[in-house]
Amino acid sequence: MDTTPLRAVALVCTLSPSPARSSSQLLAEQVMAALGEHGVTGKTIRIADRNVLPGVETDMGEGDDWPEIRDTILGADILVLSTPIWLGHPSSIAQRVLERLDAELSETDDEGRMLTYGKVAAVCVVGNEDGAHKVSADLFQGLNDVGFSLAPNAVTYWVGEAMQGTDYQDLDKTPEATAGTTATLAANTAHLARRLKSAPYPPS
Repeated sequence: MDTTPLRAVALVCTLSPSPARSSSQLLAEQVMAALGEHGVTGKTIRIADRNVLPGVETDMGEGDDWPEIRDTILGADILVLSTPIWLGHPSSIAQRVLERLDAELSETDDEGRMLTYGKVAAVCVVGNEDGAHKVSADLFQGLNDVGFSLAPNAVTYWVGEAMQGTDYQDLDKTPEATAGTTATLAANTAHLARRLKSAPYPPS
């Protein structure tokens, strides 16, 4: 088995800054723990705790915390994006992250490849309403557009009963289906990241 060390960063896109409890944070931490079982280390960043300015540049100027976050992403092999569902869509913070990642379309290496090529993305979605598949589809497309690769089953999610108010973080235990999906996400994502690290995409 390939044991090449890998790094991951999870961007948590809850609307609530710390120290508020967050289901998105919890699921992201569970994914990071599952990745750890495959030799992946890394960190979790709650975007609401940082000053990520609106825009589509790598650096929007004074007070913008995105350049530091971007450096962490570029130094990692895996990006995990974790979002709640709001009104059937990813959170506005998740959308802002995608907008900032849009700048990567014009950032390339000496052979014309985006700097995100060879990096693998995965998605976490939580909510107490329907929409996990729609939200993951939106994030998958955006992440792929800006250069990230996606393994099979690259999303783990939990949604509560429709029109009810239960949160993922309030469950007595992690549902078996979500735990199993998280384990599959971690295994496939780490596997793909190692393959791409040893065999980069060709220049186009």
